[in-house]
Amino acid sequence: MIDDAELLARAAGGDHTAFGALVREHTPRMYRVALRITGSAAEAEDVVQEAWLAAWRSLAGFRQESAVSTWLYRVVTNSALAVLRRRRPTVSLDDPDPQSTVDSALFAAAVPGPEGRVVRAEEVDAVLRAVGRLEVSQRVPLVLRELEGLSYEEVADVLDVNVGALRSRLHRARVALLAELRER
Repeated sequence: MIDDAELLARAAGGDHTAFGALVREHTPRMYRVALRITGSAAEAEDVVQEAWLAAWRSLAGFRQESAVSTWLYRVVTNSALAVLRRRRPTVSLDDPDPQSTVDSALFAAAVPGPEGRVVRAEEVDAVLRAVGRLEVSQRVPLVLRELEGLSYEEVADVLDVNVGALRSRLHRARVALLAELRER
């Protein structure tokens, strides 16, 4: 199997098949990040599409100072943040909380028994709704570190901050999340 760096190099050379392989491999993670940042399935789809367009346009500029996945997390995060900056306050008429529906299905399957699945799904929903209510400056690092499992160094690289600043942001995010969960 060809690794991401090789696929990216081939894509930068004009290999559309290699770029397609990157898209297939990384789109699910990019979508999860976009969904958790924007809180909207429709916006998340747009964000991922914009992120892939931005990635395609900047293939030649990738300096390989970080992993391809880290670079893609940065691209999708920046695209999601741009959408939030442009966003007008709205209320979704579709699914009231599409993020929790998607994540609940994933987490509920891991808990044995119907009652356990229901309880676990409710707990996951409550946490994800609370994450969605955090300020963007707290939500983004928390999503990348705690929900996507990136290392501190990777998240710092994605957000273009040093690890000390990231740790501080994460601490504030965790405190705010706990306060939000206690209120509910």
